[in-house]
Amino acid sequence: MTVSDATPHNPIVATSNGRLAIPEELLTEESSIGFTIGPEYSPVQAMDAANSVVAMSLPNLLKGVPDAAQACADVHAVLTELVDITTRHRASADLVGKVVFDGFHVTVSVGDMSCSLPTPEVEPGLYLVHGTAQEVGQHDGDAGGRVTWAAVAVRR
Repeated sequence: MTVSDATPHNPIVATSNGRLAIPEELLTEESSIGFTIGPEYSPVQAMDAANSVVAMSLPNLLKGVPDAAQACADVHAVLTELVDITTRHRASADLVGKVVFDGFHVTVSVGDMSCSLPTPEVEPGLYLVHGTAQEVGQHDGDAGGRVTWAAVAVRR
């Protein structure tokens, strides 16, 4: 991975493979919200629970960001879709999520899915995710499934 275009005003840059590179020092506990949702929750209940947890802290994370209300709405829309899809395709008992603000992007990650991310034709909610997020991807999770993430750009 090569990171060459980072500046003090935007430490997040595209790497040689076109992916975003977020420096580890920006991913602090103070800038993240984590949650775990057990297997007893239906997709609708899981979406409500995740959004309730994130709604309590996200406005504080985005304090001082121009149009923070729109950024919150975008993050909640992406979170809702990723939780819904992941809940319906769970690989493990617990669904684990994290929302991280690095100063320039809010990255929403939800895992573990039992399969690769379907196409928007199969899961229409992904049209919203792809239309809202700057980048969407998956990686192997710790519980044997796949973690889906989406980076929503926040204008400074």
